[in-house]
Amino acid sequence: MAKVLVIGSGGREHALCRQFLLSPQVQQVYCAPGNAGMAGDGVQLVALTAFADLAAFAQQQQIDLTFVGPEIPLQQGLVDYFQARQLPIFGPTQAAAELESSKSFAKALLAKQHVATAAYREFSDYTLAWTYLQQQALPQVIKANGLAAGKGVTIVTTLAQGQTVLQDLLQVHQFDTTSVIIEEFLVGEEFSCMAFVAGDQIVPMPLAQDHKALGAGDRGPNTGGMGAYSPLPHLPADLAQQALEQVLQPIVAGMQQQQRSFNGILYAGLILTATGIKVIEFNMRFGDPETQVVLPQLTSDFYQLLQDMLAGKTVQPTWQHQQIYLGVVVAAAGYPGTYQQGAALPELSQLPAAVRPYYAGVALQQDQLVSAGGRVFLLATRAYDVATAQQTVNAVLAQLPLAAFTYRPDIGWHALT
Repeated sequence: MAKVLVIGSGGREHALCRQFLLSPQVQQVYCAPGNAGMAGDGVQLVALTAFADLAAFAQQQQIDLTFVGPEIPLQQGLVDYFQARQLPIFGPTQAAAELESSKSFAKALLAKQHVATAAYREFSDYTLAWTYLQQQALPQVIKANGLAAGKGVTIVTTLAQGQTVLQDLLQVHQFDTTSVIIEEFLVGEEFSCMAFVAGDQIVPMPLAQDHKALGAGDRGPNTGGMGAYSPLPHLPADLAQQALEQVLQPIVAGMQQQQRSFNGILYAGLILTATGIKVIEFNMRFGDPETQVVLPQLTSDFYQLLQDMLAGKTVQPTWQHQQIYLGVVVAAAGYPGTYQQGAALPELSQLPAAVRPYYAGVALQQDQLVSAGGRVFLLATRAYDVATAQQTVNAVLAQLPLAAFTYRPDIGWHALT
């Protein structure tokens, strides 16, 4: 029987652990460092984060597969570290992870591969960036050129707002960034296209739509994601095939040409505009909260899928096609700004059978789960249409004591209008 190690601590990693546990081949799933909410599913938490400690644990426990959830260990080269020690791991190398960690690298690759994206300029000098912004029609999008946990993107609608953002990024160096991308604001329907990649093999997953803005109607500041749903019944039936041919295939080919071939997840944040699909961003790992509504749709063995891909075998996973999966994030009040921690979580062990919790920013205090982050947990369900799924989750949320928390009641609204 197999042992699996998942790296990370959020709701995405909770979903990954659950999916591994469904495999009849998997005996034990460890999560490092994990979170206290995962323990209820039988996940064993391992309080390790240093590369040497993780590798030593994998060797001692004879871990059959390690899976990296978040972006920072990928950017720092955890996969390379494991590979150098012949430890089986699924995830992109440090060189491949640059497609996410460097927006300028991603933009250059898009141009080289003739993949459509927003027109943009890159700046490291505040004065030049501010002068350029004043010459552009608003809104414009300003992005920190680096990792920012999903919060380094601002849609600026006034020059005063734009000036503040540029000062934060280029003078205060928020998110440790030294340069910014200023790009045109694209109008259309955004969607997430995730795929398993092994060399030149690309295995797409069902499309999803994330809700980044804090407030209902997509208003308010950008967050790491306030909810998601999948599949997307209101978008063209051939959209996934278009995304595969127009974006995923040329980008994977371009990475191979640059000797950045990889095993891992390719996440394309895309938008369907009046002139076709354009790329907003790339991630080199599962999205959060998309993972919680996409991965449970997999009806074949997740562990076997990854092992086969690492072995260079052609894979054909199976997915459900009947229902909509929808998840709503419950965040600490004040998120993504200043927020309190240590608020007691409502009791989630007696939820209706159709609703499942995924824990993220939580900790255990005196046998009570309390908030320990911005996004605290997600409630997910499935139904035969978006409206029913939305109503099911909202009905449960309405019954919970959530005065110290916030959530969006309109997840999935694009499919309902």
